Amino acid sequence: MAVKEILKMGHPLLYEKAQRVVNFNTPELDALVQDMFDTMAAYDGAGLAAPQIGVSLRVVIFGVEANPRYPDVEAVPTTVLVNPEITVLDATEEGAWEGCLSVPGLRGLVYRPRRIRYSGRDPRGRPIEREAEGFHARVVQHEVDHLDGILYPFRLRDLHHFGYESELFPNPAEADEPAARE
Repeated sequence: MAVKEILKMGHPLLYEKAQRVVNFNTPELDALVQDMFDTMAAYDGAGLAAPQIGVSLRVVIFGVEANPRYPDVEAVPTTVLVNPEITVLDATEEGAWEGCLSVPGLRGLVYRPRRIRYSGRDPRGRPIEREAEGFHARVVQHEVDHLDGILYPFRLRDLHHFGYESELFPNPAEADEPAARE
């Protein structure tokens, strides 16, 4: 398929609520998912939402094995999640530095619920339901936010904890430490 252009913060589509997928197991949905994986891999992403490549559908992908942008995080299973829903299981919030392919070169300290359950469908329409915590939960919440027109800078509590990666983290390994340099 193809590596797509990633829309940047400021593009109006990124601020809209994406539409639910109603047709599963289609060549169009399969092509979208493949384009998303190709694009995520090309930019070393941990996840990607369809609106980031200009498609207003409730589709996210995520997965981390070994990623140079996140070298010290635990593995996250490679997943395609269509029409996702999130239920908070533990509202205790954890702060960690987030980045985004739509906000390149910047990171911000974002607080999110520690443990969640997420559900949805795969591209064939089969149900998916999992519990997640830590980085896995953070990635899912970040990507699902995109489907509701929310970018991580909107969740910042203090703009002193938002800036360019090169300034915030002269030692790149610090970027993956929870609440590092808080």
